[in-house]
Amino acid sequence: MADRPVVLEDAAALDAFVADHDPALVMFYTEGCTICASMEPVLDAVARATDAGIGTINPRDDPPLIDRFDVRSVPLLVLFRDGEPVARLADGFVPAESVVEFVARPES
Repeated sequence: MADRPVVLEDAAALDAFVADHDPALVMFYTEGCTICASMEPVLDAVARATDAGIGTINPRDDPPLIDRFDVRSVPLLVLFRDGEPVARLADGFVPAESVVEFVARPES
């Protein structure tokens, strides 16, 4: 796996990414979000510590994603298994250890 998150441009890229990576963790973010920016090194660490594919997407670049994933705040982390969203984490800044645990939880 890559040790850096993959920037996803739109819904088609997101769908292809989660189809190709199991598990996949995607962070929904917006430009200018300081908490989102502070999560970038966390995602780098998670990419190195897990076998999950890590991606980022700005739902404002593809507005239907906002409704599709019920994006109410950013950063929003969505965990996908077998191409389907199975868990969400929308707690603002989350340390790398907590995100690694979130990805590793069997119920997620």
